[in-house]
Amino acid sequence: MAYQALYRKFRPAAFEDVKGQGHIVETLKNQIMADRIGHAYLFCGTRGTGKTTIAKIFARAVNCEHPVDGSPCGECKTCKAIASGASLNVIEIDAASNNGVDNIREIVEEVTYSPQEGRYKVYIIDEVHMLSIGAFNALLKTLEEPPEYVIFILATTEVHKIPITIMSRCQRYDFKRIDIETITARLRELMQIENIEVEDRALRYVAKTADGSLRDALSLLDQCLAFHFGKTLTYDMALDVLGAVDGEVFSRLLRNMLERNVIGCITLLEEIVMQGRELAQFVTDYTWYLRNLLLVKNCDDVEDVLDVSKEHLVLLKEEAEMADIHTIMRLIRIFSELSGQLRFSTSKRVLIEMAMIKACRPQMETDADSVLDRVRLLEEKLESGQFVSALMPSGAQEGAVLSPQPELPDADADDVVKIVNRFQEILINFPRKGAKAMMKSADPRVGKNGDLEIFLNPIEYNVITKDTTSLKETLNAYINEAIGKKVSIHYFMIESGKRNNREDSDTVDFDSVISIPVSEVED
Repeated sequence: MAYQALYRKFRPAAFEDVKGQGHIVETLKNQIMADRIGHAYLFCGTRGTGKTTIAKIFARAVNCEHPVDGSPCGECKTCKAIASGASLNVIEIDAASNNGVDNIREIVEEVTYSPQEGRYKVYIIDEVHMLSIGAFNALLKTLEEPPEYVIFILATTEVHKIPITIMSRCQRYDFKRIDIETITARLRELMQIENIEVEDRALRYVAKTADGSLRDALSLLDQCLAFHFGKTLTYDMALDVLGAVDGEVFSRLLRNMLERNVIGCITLLEEIVMQGRELAQFVTDYTWYLRNLLLVKNCDDVEDVLDVSKEHLVLLKEEAEMADIHTIMRLIRIFSELSGQLRFSTSKRVLIEMAMIKACRPQMETDADSVLDRVRLLEEKLESGQFVSALMPSGAQEGAVLSPQPELPDADADDVVKIVNRFQEILINFPRKGAKAMMKSADPRVGKNGDLEIFLNPIEYNVITKDTTSLKETLNAYINEAIGKKVSIHYFMIESGKRNNREDSDTVDFDSVISIPVSEVED
């Protein structure tokens, strides 16, 4: 006989063989034993969790001549006919390829004919979310009031695509992802039946990689066994076949990122590439590693929550002391986003290298986590003295106090006159172009006390003096720096032929403002 894949060879034939869906199995068995069978069921959940398998078992159970506690006996003529696919009472339809209105109309016409043998005609429609809107509408009335001998079982992995009018006519059953322990136990049981030696650690890794899907786990295990046929399947062999990376590599990578060692990260990635590892799987596993680290950082008793070895847990606890919680969350965000980008990229390595550089250089980002990481880095430098020593001039002794910069001398009336005469020339290099443009209409004058008085129109006055980014202080500092002296500067507003002093808000006549005209001051 030709070889059969493990997931086909060991597909459950009775409710007792189904793993991880006890809540659904128990409900369906009770319905069969109490003869309270519904007319329409909706099985929804992720791939490989048993939707189609349970649908087939249920179809045999409702037609079985001698059911045992709600399960099919597997020995009667009806059970054998359904199991072999020879029964006309169980019709399987793939909605992915039969999704038109005409396909559903054929079903509606067939429903009118009662079963030749057995009690029920069972229609199993797989991937039902692929049906068109017209097909759903054609099914609607029949699904609501089918003949008493018809049962519909709709299976889908994307329940959100099912119209609410269809869902309201079905009994909905949500299939859970199967936990790692259950998958591992099932794999171990099947390997004993097959008389194949496999390390328990390898089984656990395969179960973890399957992400809650028992069918995926069996397919992955089948792949590993085929590659190392006739040998004991070890953990390292499983990693090699699946293109995965050992946890020790993730520890090295994390430490390089915490040390801001870009070269170390890139070198480590080069090793992974040369080993032929799957880069998308590498990023997914590293994100999971960071998740474990975050749990260790925030929880006291995580031994029962984390699926890691004792040696690995020791490493995680050590690294939890080294890493700040905001840094860990930032790394998780970076690599979670990267994982989604890799699906559609033809340059996976380049994207991963960019993410590594971003992880080592928080100053490249402006989000809250990155800012907190940068602040933490500055605090560490201040505590260690690196920041102070970097600011000290060459030749300065350690511990020396830097002398403050000397204050600028006060400007006199002559200096103010020079500013007035060269006002636009001084402002030509002012960095804020908008402010420089507004100052072109300014009227600078020398005040009675030798101060610089700048008269502005109302709009310019309000912008300059009430700017939230301290435009006035910036302008004053720029003028002081330009002439090398400290100038006392006052701003006035020209309004309706008057000038209004901003500081005391007194309004005076334009002609009554006492100021020294530029022409009367000697150079």
